[in-house]
Amino acid sequence: MCCKNEVWEANLKELNGFIDGLSNKEGSLIAILHRAQKIFGYLPREVQDHIAETLHIPVSKVYGVVTFYSYFNTEPKGKYVISVCMGTACFVRGAGDVLHEFENKLKIKTGETSGDGLFTLDALRCVGACGLAPVVTVNDKVYGHVTKDQVAKLLENYKE
Repeated sequence: MCCKNEVWEANLKELNGFIDGLSNKEGSLIAILHRAQKIFGYLPREVQDHIAETLHIPVSKVYGVVTFYSYFNTEPKGKYVISVCMGTACFVRGAGDVLHEFENKLKIKTGETSGDGLFTLDALRCVGACGLAPVVTVNDKVYGHVTKDQVAKLLENYKE
């Protein structure tokens, strides 16, 4: 559950400013959700409720959009989101082994965030870099030809 503090209020003010600047508010639900996620880092229930109330639409409509699109997150993500491509080219070149090694090293399952909040592990269908298979992304950085033996070193590069 979100804490309603100064940061929360500042984030809410920023979101309201964005919404107020839109001419077609209800038709902009996805854009509003994208902005809210960028501001808050994810879309907790309180933010979804606020958006529904502000747009005068049922919260079920907001929740339906949030849960339909895989881009939206209802739980906080780690500082570093590791995504392993599981598309056909990556999978046949060992992406499953790479993903399993990340799970072992981080001691989490796909879709989870490490206890320290540093890493979230995800699997993707395709990142469009088949020539580099298997591909791993960390936030916006793309790593190609990743093997399970490289996982520990890759993680070390991001540990603080």
